[in-house]
Amino acid sequence: MVKRRVFRLRVLLETVTMGKKKEGNAARYVTRSQAIKILQVSLSDFRKLCIHKGVFPREPKKKVKGNHHTYYHLKDVMYILHDPLLEKFREIRAYQRKIKKAKAKKNDELAKLLLSRAPSYRLDLVIRDRYPTFIDALRDLDDPLTMVHLFAMLPAIDRLKIEVKRIHNCRRLCHEWQAYISRTHKLRKVFVAVKGIYYQAEVDGQKITWLAPHARQQVLTDDVDFNVMLTFLEFYEALLGFVNFQLYHSINVKYPPILDPRLEALAADLYALSRYLDANHRAAIQEPQVAGSSRPEQEQEESDLRLAQLQHQLPANEPGALMHLVQDASSEIEEDETTRNCKNLFQNKKIFLSREVPRESLLFVIPAFGGIVSWEGDGAPFAESDDSITHQIVDRPTQGHVYLSREYVQPQWVYDCINARIILPTEPYMVGRDPPPHLSPFVDDEAEGYVPDYAKTIRQLQAAAKSDIQPLPGTGNDELDNSQNMLAEGFINRTEAMEAAEKKQEMMLLEKQYHNELKMELQGVSSINKLNSEDTKSKEQSLPDVEEQSAEDPSRLMMSRKKRGLYKAIEMGKQQKKERVKKLKERKRNIEAAQKSEKKHKKAQVS
Repeated sequence: MVKRRVFRLRVLLETVTMGKKKEGNAARYVTRSQAIKILQVSLSDFRKLCIHKGVFPREPKKKVKGNHHTYYHLKDVMYILHDPLLEKFREIRAYQRKIKKAKAKKNDELAKLLLSRAPSYRLDLVIRDRYPTFIDALRDLDDPLTMVHLFAMLPAIDRLKIEVKRIHNCRRLCHEWQAYISRTHKLRKVFVAVKGIYYQAEVDGQKITWLAPHARQQVLTDDVDFNVMLTFLEFYEALLGFVNFQLYHSINVKYPPILDPRLEALAADLYALSRYLDANHRAAIQEPQVAGSSRPEQEQEESDLRLAQLQHQLPANEPGALMHLVQDASSEIEEDETTRNCKNLFQNKKIFLSREVPRESLLFVIPAFGGIVSWEGDGAPFAESDDSITHQIVDRPTQGHVYLSREYVQPQWVYDCINARIILPTEPYMVGRDPPPHLSPFVDDEAEGYVPDYAKTIRQLQAAAKSDIQPLPGTGNDELDNSQNMLAEGFINRTEAMEAAEKKQEMMLLEKQYHNELKMELQGVSSINKLNSEDTKSKEQSLPDVEEQSAEDPSRLMMSRKKRGLYKAIEMGKQQKKERVKKLKERKRNIEAAQKSEKKHKKAQVS
């Protein structure tokens, strides 16, 4: 049988490459139809194999068969050919023919028996082959997390083969990942956009960014091939399961977790997972493992029994055991300075969520930064009438019943505090007010060339929080004067000190220019016209003609056409960035002018 198959493959390879002896791209690349002939599989199975093995089409420099073909590297095709998964796919295809034959003969009993014994395949060896180390898996986790979070929000549709079981599995994997990130305080950035909510966590030195869609009803379109997406999802589910297993064992927590069925029925899976993590931590503290034990199996059974008893003993209304994950942090986890800062951001803050806010997102991010959180509904750790609540998250125009002992803020306040790493003032975020602009933490304002006003305000608040000085509005010269002293004392870093020194230099130049203008006014000279003429002359002198500069630049003349095109694209990108910054500044001036005119109009109406 094996000899016959080898002979058949040899014949196929000869038929694919028959004719003249091929060299170069013609020998290195094959089309998709040629690859299917070599592998002897259907097109759908070939797509599955390529997705699972990480084989993607290539773009050869010279397309021998034409531009309308899809090309694959011959080494990739031979890599798939020697994989055990290919034999499994052939076995499944032969078994499906048996089922089809039994149904055609109307032998229902045999068809049911064959369906119950249908073979399946696992992706364990594929994942181990593609990701030799755990860091490699973490580095490639952005797309799996985004895909799994997307399908966790989709409805189950039999027509598109989106099953309920698969959606529940995606939700379970998402909640397990979020519970670990929240428990270990690995979350770093959050940004709420139109597409969804962007998160960024740092696990073992790897920055992982994923997108979670908003909790709304999703409308599925027909222009998306869900068969291909479901194949990707199948691989991503297996990968995320292995990653969660490794992460949970790194903090001495048994995987898969055992959830409270009552909380699971109330759709509080993330809350139940936090209970499980806390119960495991307490059990690990009370029952330390003894090295060199003579009865390992008996001790394992006793520890499992105590763990189950401890989990059932946790009351449902105990906030410390449920969501307060800061007090009982694991001592085995090595925490860096960033993790400690994130862990203490919402320390001693007790936050209650109203029913109209995005509950799942806030239940994830608030405990990740050290806060205690509850919500309106069954299974909540504490009620809305609790006097120890410090903040209540509300997303409505007005609030009816108000408790004087707490502050009512909008959900944006939580996300802005997380990105700024300080507790921001709550006045701009109060109920009924238009909140400040929600700035993206993924954008470098200095590189873009435009720093929004609210970003400058946040920087002043951060500097004040580091130096424990409360700045007064309109003042800031003392901070600029003492930048070197603050750098020496360790209150600010070197970059902030340099920024402060630059601001101080700019202020000195403006002050000097102001004194020169006063002197010119005293002498009876129109300073404005003179300054404008001087500026235009200096600009004309400093900016020579572009054509002359390109003619004088020998390095640009020596560039190849491809490099010259890349250089031109870079210059166009810089010019587009300048124009974008110019538009933003012009829009800002228009808004400020409109606000001033509106204030004048109101004053005129009052008077």
